[in-house]
Amino acid sequence: MNKRNFFILFSIAILLLVSSNFNQQSVPTLSRYGSRGEEVRQIQSKLKSYDYKITKVDGIFGVETLNAVRQFQRNNGLTVDGIAGPATLAKIGVRTSAPASSYENNVQLLARIINAEARGEPFSGQVAVGAVVLNRVKHPSFPNTIAGVIYQPGAFTAITDGQWNSQMTDTAYRAARNALNGWDPSYGAIYYYNPAKTTNKWIYSRPVTVRIGLHVFAK
Repeated sequence: MNKRNFFILFSIAILLLVSSNFNQQSVPTLSRYGSRGEEVRQIQSKLKSYDYKITKVDGIFGVETLNAVRQFQRNNGLTVDGIAGPATLAKIGVRTSAPASSYENNVQLLARIINAEARGEPFSGQVAVGAVVLNRVKHPSFPNTIAGVIYQPGAFTAITDGQWNSQMTDTAYRAARNALNGWDPSYGAIYYYNPAKTTNKWIYSRPVTVRIGLHVFAK
């Protein structure tokens, strides 16, 4: 076996090992407009106790709760998206339904693919790459875990061209957390590409949602 083949087999083995550590990690549950349940009830109760406008603690995430969450986020320096993700829940004082270890593992994995694929892009473009991964998790045509999406054969060139092992940046971690907390600058995209580099003619047939930096995002 020559050195090149050995390196390829070794890299595949490492990827499979890392994937096995994450393949059970899914996207944390987020309370947002339309959500119902005990977590929403706790959010309403806490916000009401902080004198935000909550007239009824009923476990239904309606317009009033949405406005209160947004105002709370604005007052506390959080991303104002009206979504009660882990960061917002922690600040409100409600325990997230996703284990902390699961959330942090998702942050690590998502940050690494953002760093590999969008290093040097505008911050919103980095968040958008993370959002594409999360949108694929929710899409029936893709694996239903973050690890499954990232390690899907042929999905991301950074997995095989060495970019995956690039030095991490703090920006990538911030972008990953913003994406996990519900910010989606890609507007629901499940694909992105660099027009200056892609040779895939099919991707140009996909409806474009937004252009950020060097990347075009599409559904």
